[in-house]
Amino acid sequence: MHPIEPHVCPDLNELRRHQETLAQSVRLKPLRRQPETAAGVDAAYAGEEIVAVAVLFDLATLTPVERSFVVSRPALPYIPGFLSFREGPHLAEAVRRLSKRPDLLIVDGQGIAHPKRFGLACHLGVELGIPAIGCAKSRLVGEYVEPAAERGSRTLLLDRKEAVGAVLRTRSNVRPVFVSPGHLITIDEAVAMVLRTTAGFRLPEPQREADRFAAEIKRGLLSGEAYENTGCKA
Repeated sequence: MHPIEPHVCPDLNELRRHQETLAQSVRLKPLRRQPETAAGVDAAYAGEEIVAVAVLFDLATLTPVERSFVVSRPALPYIPGFLSFREGPHLAEAVRRLSKRPDLLIVDGQGIAHPKRFGLACHLGVELGIPAIGCAKSRLVGEYVEPAAERGSRTLLLDRKEAVGAVLRTRSNVRPVFVSPGHLITIDEAVAMVLRTTAGFRLPEPQREADRFAAEIKRGLLSGEAYENTGCKA
């Protein structure tokens, strides 16, 4: 992947071509092996800075083992349809700063359930070469039938007659999440991993902890605390 220089807004036609080229690298295929670790990744904004975090979980115990973060200026301004280019480079760097490479990424965003079939989970999966899942709290594209109220109920998310993900009930009688594969994983496996990593809440535990950690760093920055861009053991 050819990175985009931070603080530079490229020509939109160039950016679109870059996105289309990267989307061709997405591979949706069965996992080569069952993941033993998963990293939740998320981002928050503190003024003009982005806080990108990665939290590594041991899947056997579903507990965090390491956290890392990056605080920097966003690579791009917000451009509808190109969020992954704004946040992706910083989130990828947060993952790289973990001492152990994750077996799986759980991303607060979309995978192929994206107008160009290249959401944030695709971007990170392709750049890092790691199986990636998008687990979004809301729909970006597609139509679906509401799944049954019980945990584990699911229906397909269809966009232009193509299955781009699943609408999954992770907790009974609670709003579903929108799960889509990002890279090196199938829809069915993505659903299974999201169910495996939820524990009484709507969102997977790695994703919840990444959100909480990003909010913690953001609060500290806004209150004037200084942080070093280094990994932190959980």
